[in-house]
Amino acid sequence: MHVAVLLHEAVEALVVKGDGVYVDGTFGRGGHSREVLARLKEAGRLIALDRDPLAIEAGRSIIDPRFTLVHAPFSELSAVLDRLGVDGIDGVLLDLGVSSPQFDDAARGMSFRFDAPLDMRMDTSRGQTAAQWLAEASVAQITEVLREYGEERFAHAIAKAIATARTGGVVATTGQLAEIVEKTIRTREPGQHPATRSFQALRIFVNQELEELNQVLPVCVERLRAGGRLVVISFHSLEDRIVKRFMRNEASPPRLPPRLPVKAAELPRPRLALVGRARRPCENEVASNPRARSAVMRVAERCGEWGGRAA
Repeated sequence: MHVAVLLHEAVEALVVKGDGVYVDGTFGRGGHSREVLARLKEAGRLIALDRDPLAIEAGRSIIDPRFTLVHAPFSELSAVLDRLGVDGIDGVLLDLGVSSPQFDDAARGMSFRFDAPLDMRMDTSRGQTAAQWLAEASVAQITEVLREYGEERFAHAIAKAIATARTGGVVATTGQLAEIVEKTIRTREPGQHPATRSFQALRIFVNQELEELNQVLPVCVERLRAGGRLVVISFHSLEDRIVKRFMRNEASPPRLPPRLPVKAAELPRPRLALVGRARRPCENEVASNPRARSAVMRVAERCGEWGGRAA
C-alpha cells in the first residue's frame, strides 16, 4: 500500500474553508484525497488528477458527489478545470515523486530490485519507455540525462557502457541496466546501490517530471483565489529547488532598475505569501514509512484580490 506522506500536515495547510474547491494534482492511491473529503462540507468539491491508469482504477472506489477523478498529468490542470467549468480554486496539493505501488510493481520497471521490462512510464498508455529511448539515444544524450536528472558524477562512463552493451542487443530490462551500472561504478556512497542515481535520472526524464512541475506551478497561482493555498511535497533536491525558487520569486516584489523613481507602494504586489517554513516528516513517520525520509513540504498562499483568469 502507498502511505501518504505528511498526510495531516498537508491537508491542514490546504483546506482553508470547508465549502471550497480543491485540487489533488497527484491522486496516487487517494490518501490525501480521502482526508480532504473528510474535511469538506457538503458544498465543497475536490478534483483529483493522476496520469497512472492504475491510480485511476483505484480511485473508482471513492463514491462521493463532491469528488471528480480525471486521468491526466497535472501539467494539464488548466485544460481539466476548463473542461469541468471551474474557474477559481481554493487550494492545490502536489505530492511529487513516485507512489509505492509504482516502485513495488515489477512490471513498471522503475526499480532495480526486480528484473523486469525497463519501462519507467507513470502513464503506461502513452509515451516512450526507458528501454526504447536508451536504444536510440547517443552517448552525449545519455550522459546529459544522467548528469542533469541524477546528478551522477560517473554519467559519461555509464553512458559509454550502455552504448557498448547495446551493440549486443537492446538494454531491455532493469536487471541488465543495473548490472551495467554496477560494473561501471567502482565506488558509491555507503548504503546506496550503484544504479540508484541512474534509475532516478531515467525515470525523471522519461516522465518529464521537472518539466511538468515547471509548467503547473504558474497555472496553480493563476487559478488560486485570494487566500487559496499551494501545497507541494517534494522528494528530492531537484524538485524542491524548483518549488522553493518559484515560491520565493512569487512572494518577492519585482526587481526594478536602480534609481528608478518608483515608490514602494506603487510596486505590483507579490502573488504569493510564504506560509511557515519548509516542513519535514517527524521521526515517528520516517520510522513507520522510510520512504518519507526525504520529503519536504512547502506552502504558499495567494495574495490580493482575484478577479478570474487573465485574458
